[in-house]
Amino acid sequence: MQEDPLFEQFVAERVDGLLRYGYVLTGNPHDAADLVQEALVRLRGSWSRVRRKNALDGYVRTTMTRLHINSWRVRRREHITATPPDSTFEDAPYEGSGLWEVLSKLPRRQRAVLVLRYYEQLTDAEIADVLGVSRGTVRSQASRALDKLRGDLPGIVENMGYVT
Repeated sequence: MQEDPLFEQFVAERVDGLLRYGYVLTGNPHDAADLVQEALVRLRGSWSRVRRKNALDGYVRTTMTRLHINSWRVRRREHITATPPDSTFEDAPYEGSGLWEVLSKLPRRQRAVLVLRYYEQLTDAEIADVLGVSRGTVRSQASRALDKLRGDLPGIVENMGYVT
């Protein structure tokens, strides 16, 4: 393939945001980097088509979300890690906020719905399109996730260091 300065410019401008988005989806910086890399490889293969539609950000984020969902469909509940489960990852972009700790307690689909709704600010229809589900499923998954978070609110507040 020929080098395209517009593609290189797009990658340079967006890579940090894409890595943050990947981290919010996966909770692991290495998996986030893999998602970004694979999504950018796929974007490069479709560059001329996607660029004409002015849908670059949406294409990459949708690709990342679908790759993430496909990976956990394959692995199911298996959580592969390089460190023993009794230690925590400290070099997180949201370190100290408790964001990942709270989100990690949710099932993956519920987590993906909340990330797409509140982090990416997508509508229910857009989320349904990204995840390949109905809008009703998006609403029910969001409702269940928020109910779970509300039920865990005392523990969340305590873990985040707020005084009640």
